Amino acid sequence: MGRAETIASGVYLIGGPNISRSEDATAYIIDCGTELVMIDAGAGAGASMLVENIAGLGLNPCAISTLILTHCHLDHIGSAPWLRDRYGCRIVMHALDADAVEQGDMYLTAANWYKTTFPPTPVDVRLSGADEILCFGSQTLHCVHTPGHTPGSMVVYFDRDGQRILFGQDIHGPFMPAFRSNIDDWRRSMLKLIELKADILCEGHYGIFQPAQRVERYIRDRLAQT
Repeated sequence: MGRAETIASGVYLIGGPNISRSEDATAYIIDCGTELVMIDAGAGAGASMLVENIAGLGLNPCAISTLILTHCHLDHIGSAPWLRDRYGCRIVMHALDADAVEQGDMYLTAANWYKTTFPPTPVDVRLSGADEILCFGSQTLHCVHTPGHTPGSMVVYFDRDGQRILFGQDIHGPFMPAFRSNIDDWRRSMLKLIELKADILCEGHYGIFQPAQRVERYIRDRLAQT
């Protein structure tokens, strides 16, 4: 597999099909100076590869203070228990998806899709607002509730060096009753994302989109196709 990739200053792609394991959704690290923030955690089997990729950047994995989970599906949360136990990082996610993680629900986490299980895992911080702010030193991260794919789906965005970087993981779907998906909610969420005017979109399965015009085009194309 490949090594971590630099997206912007202090922002790195550390996991995904061509970076860690084929079943992993993309995972990212944000260097906030004295601490690291991780966005999503792959499907689980590649946990050590994620850590190796972080170390390969010259960063200390022990500095991971926070793991933000964008929603409750296994390809995004699988390594969360291991990372929490090993590094003591707090797990943050939206309250509407948190129960599935804490209960290890094999259907709501889609663990059954992967013919595996997910251990019940504590969620340290449950977010419930439309736009909640997390601060890491001088860096401010916004966690925006974007229901549709799942009830508790959310995106993360922040500004750095004059660019707005958006982690919009599974904004493409899929949409299924088993996931408690809601297309009408999703459409409203996508319009909210367009209003953010992001310069860089880090998607969960379809790669990195930039500049801003390409980000908006990707989201509008998804709306037109769904």
